[in-house]
Amino acid sequence: MAGSSYGTIFRLVSFGESHGPAIGGVVEGVPSGVQLSAEKIRAELDRRRPGQSAIVSQRNEADEVEFLSGIFEGRATGTPIAFVVRNTDQRPKDYKEIEHTFRPSHADFTYHQKYDTSDHRGGGRSSARETIARVVAGAIAKQVLALVGISVEAFVDQVGSIRWEGEWKPELAAVRESNVVRVPDAETAAAMENLIREVRKDGDTIGGCIRCIVTGVAPGLGEPVFDKLHAELGKAMLSINAVKGFTIGSGFSGVEMRGSEHNDPFVQGGTTATNHSGGVQGGISNGMPIDFRVAFKPVATIMKEQQTINNYLESTTITGKGRHDPCVVPRAVPIVEAMAAMVILDFYLRDKATNL
Repeated sequence: MAGSSYGTIFRLVSFGESHGPAIGGVVEGVPSGVQLSAEKIRAELDRRRPGQSAIVSQRNEADEVEFLSGIFEGRATGTPIAFVVRNTDQRPKDYKEIEHTFRPSHADFTYHQKYDTSDHRGGGRSSARETIARVVAGAIAKQVLALVGISVEAFVDQVGSIRWEGEWKPELAAVRESNVVRVPDAETAAAMENLIREVRKDGDTIGGCIRCIVTGVAPGLGEPVFDKLHAELGKAMLSINAVKGFTIGSGFSGVEMRGSEHNDPFVQGGTTATNHSGGVQGGISNGMPIDFRVAFKPVATIMKEQQTINNYLESTTITGKGRHDPCVVPRAVPIVEAMAAMVILDFYLRDKATNL
């Protein structure tokens, strides 16, 4: 299978299936001597893992990471960092019904058509459990970026039709982590949680959006023409399971504005008065916060009967079983942060490699 690696200098190769022995990866490009905190990596995995609240999948996984190489006495050696996270709570029997039946809007059908086979146990390689490797790599990237003053913060800003449109501030990180939805406002969080609970009780699912803000990025990151910074961020976000949309800065709302409204006037010192560009102009960072949103579809597995087909393309029906998220966005926040950190660090290292 091609397509299981990401990055140019800071690079991740991931492996593993949802109900296989383990998920793991190899990270290359971490500068030697960098102090890496196991506790910070553990904290990022805890934010992603299932079973952390009543509104997410109840799969009981500790998600303990085991590093096999590349770290000695807490510091990166500059060699490949290999790691595994063991799967300990598999329930293949939950997927027996779909061994020969395709779930609507899942990857079952497309994987089977492409490879003439598929792992029906939780979707195998197409499962969101694969994102464990991304979170480990992203946690490493975030620690390297912190050394040069770059911060990556994401949060849920919409579930269904409920949206928080407040102004993000670093001090709101504690509020975000104090509620199970990961929105930086307690009142909005309560409304979103109630909606998710109602949807789950009905056997259904619902989508949402995550906003991410990257601060401390100096002007100059990005490689025109085909490796534009915002294009690479878009690719990274759209590679995450269930993601259906990516916008940066004004995004689609910019079509309703005139140039005189949308332009970001420069002010003394090199900053801009507004940030409709989302921190990127001409595919290169301009020094303003990089500000983008990611849209997640409703989880495809629902506890309702649906029309579908089997391996012989014959009509049949299916009803979801097993442990699934009614809304994926609370657990996807650290995944969005991880992918953003990987992109920014890779471009940072690429810039250092080509500019003295």
